[in-house]
Amino acid sequence: MGEQGHGGARRAVQTWESLFRAQVTIMRRLQSDPVWDGVTLREYDVLFSLTKGPDEGMRLRDLNELILLSQPSLSRMVDRLASRGLVERRSAPDDARGTVVRLTPAGAQVQRSVGRAHARAIATYVGGALDDDELATLQDLLERLRAAQASIPDVAPPAASEAGEDAPGA
Repeated sequence: MGEQGHGGARRAVQTWESLFRAQVTIMRRLQSDPVWDGVTLREYDVLFSLTKGPDEGMRLRDLNELILLSQPSLSRMVDRLASRGLVERRSAPDDARGTVVRLTPAGAQVQRSVGRAHARAIATYVGGALDDDELATLQDLLERLRAAQASIPDVAPPAASEAGEDAPGA
């Protein structure tokens, strides 16, 4: 895959806009669902992400890579979840400056309970729009898109002569 011409760039921007708008539309529905039993969608995201890590917990910096929050915001959220007994935080055994976060039994229970209801909502909103073959194709495409990012160079700042040109999607 190389550089794309102007038409390819326009198609990439249009595709991104469609993906982003679909995600926003579905996220708004998910946020308004009555499934959030004592946790917010963002708090659930932290609890869910912790289930993907090792049993002994995840370093805060590793958890931060999975969450769409700044590190200070995530740290404050972890503090709130810890004060409610849903997670525990402790110093990393190999580096006292690092923090390890893990689910408590109560946090795991909340995650499972909310997760089941959340999964049903996702199945309704996403599965209600696409058949199994379309879901598999979309999943494959999105995984390819995510995985490719590590090998795609960052965009260089525009040259002075390009700064005034209209960009696709601008």
